[in-house]
Amino acid sequence: MIYLGYTAAILIGISLGLIGAGGSILTIPVLVYLIGIPVVNATSYSLFIVGLSAFIGSLTYFKNNLISMRTVLVFGLPSVISIFITRKYLLHAIPDHLFNIGPTEITKNAILMLLLAVLMILASLSMIRKPSLIKIDTHQNNEQFRYFLIFQQGIIVGVLVGLVGAGGGFIIIPALIMLEKLSMKKAIGTSLAIIAINSSVGFFSDFGMHQFDWGFLFLFSSFAIIGIIIGTHLSKFISSVKLKPAFGWFILLMGIYIISKEITLGIL
Repeated sequence: MIYLGYTAAILIGISLGLIGAGGSILTIPVLVYLIGIPVVNATSYSLFIVGLSAFIGSLTYFKNNLISMRTVLVFGLPSVISIFITRKYLLHAIPDHLFNIGPTEITKNAILMLLLAVLMILASLSMIRKPSLIKIDTHQNNEQFRYFLIFQQGIIVGVLVGLVGAGGGFIIIPALIMLEKLSMKKAIGTSLAIIAINSSVGFFSDFGMHQFDWGFLFLFSSFAIIGIIIGTHLSKFISSVKLKPAFGWFILLMGIYIISKEITLGIL
């Protein structure tokens, strides 16, 4: 299974390089189901893997001036703060045992996996459906209103990243396209930069909380980086808009699989 996990790491990287989203949300199920890492530890590992991969992937976009640094600041600041608070205090304050439904124990790990599954399903729907533009009143403080919405989205992404260790690209990219009117390629580059910063902050917030297998982390990340280099190169020839629906269906199936897996394990 470990070799299948490394193969999945390459696919995760390719997804990040091609469409700037989706791949990171697959990292947790790969780490939990294929590698056998406990859920909370897997969220930390995911933050490291996704953060490093996104950083490498963002370099090409930065070189080609396809990252909006202003947007990185406006979106990144609230998300970084909410990630730090979530990882440092909220996540570890949640008890391992939450409650019982009859003889069935409901645990923190189960809730985190189910939350991830819900996010995967939402992410898949955003990829499958045709994008729709948000109409913003251009006559009443348009720029201030847009920045308020971006700030708000940053907080939401930060909490989700902090809880489940996913990059949040499926929220970030539509927000950047609709609110900042960025092109798809610039939205992907900006998303990768935001994901790299958010994931790094989330991971370093966990220092002292877990023991890390650094050898595994760097090896798995290396495969993901290979994938993101391949994906970034392929993005020059393949339209990410055309790929998104197909990848969305895959994410949808994975989300349904996680829910069924947790039910089979007797979590619910």
